[in-house]
Amino acid sequence: MARIFTFRGKTLEELQALKIDDFAKIIKSRQRRAIKRMSPAYKSVIEKADRSRKSNPGKTVRIHLREAVVLPSWVGMKFAVHDGKAFQEITITNDMIGHRIGEFVYTVKRVVHSAPGIRATRGSKFLAVK
Repeated sequence: MARIFTFRGKTLEELQALKIDDFAKIIKSRQRRAIKRMSPAYKSVIEKADRSRKSNPGKTVRIHLREAVVLPSWVGMKFAVHDGKAFQEITITNDMIGHRIGEFVYTVKRVVHSAPGIRATRGSKFLAVK
């Protein structure tokens, strides 16, 4: 049996019908504050996402604003979020609602070291190179 998605007791259709101010009342306080203050950069991201959804639904929206709160109207859209070096593409799902968009794009990669170099310790020469 398929799981029915709910967020704070509301279905996705009910969430998408809410205005931004009403949605802000049911999310956590930190995200509510970000939506309530609504910086000009955040307003432009919302407008860009609305234009993209209406004119060309499959197009990827490129943004630098990692602290933008994911809105219910963005579900199913593709965003390219800047990680400091390049844009990483993500698709917004139901479980991302109410989180910051930067949480889903990592800025630091895992460090992978190569073999021991010249003047390494005596014990390190017995480690596998590959």
